[in-house]
Amino acid sequence: MWTLGTPAIEIVIRSAIIYAVFFGALRVFGKREIGQFTLFDLALVLLAANALQPAMTGPDQSITGGLIIVATIFVLNRGVAALRVRSPLVRRLLEFAPTVVGRDGAWLLPVLVRQGLDLVDVGAALREHGLDDVKQMKLATLEADGSISIVATAAAEKSGIGRRRRRYHRPL
Repeated sequence: MWTLGTPAIEIVIRSAIIYAVFFGALRVFGKREIGQFTLFDLALVLLAANALQPAMTGPDQSITGGLIIVATIFVLNRGVAALRVRSPLVRRLLEFAPTVVGRDGAWLLPVLVRQGLDLVDVGAALREHGLDDVKQMKLATLEADGSISIVATAAAEKSGIGRRRRRYHRPL
């Protein structure tokens, strides 16, 4: 139960490789917050994690091996977070840039499709920002964190519409 079946350094290396691959896959996956995951997104992540677990542990099934994996993943995650804060290059590599998804009262449909959004998502974002119609939108941006921010037109601002600046978070 406590005896390692695989050398500790091998477990650390396996975990680091899987962390990098999984992190890269999530990076390619797109701009979605955890709160925006659909049921299918959540199933994908859980199944991928389950499939990758044997690649990290190898033949080891000890508690010690599990503790080494958890420690490795937490240390790597903390290191990536620290690098992201200190290095603009790392930040650019790891984070998404904001993407304009609507402008001057119209949605940019090819961009919506490319970003995995549909008219239901952006319509909800409009309503969350207090707008009734897309024509009241001057600019809509899919932010780096996966939220949608909307700037109302001057006419909508003057009429008091669009003063709520909450971000839209698509529920599960």
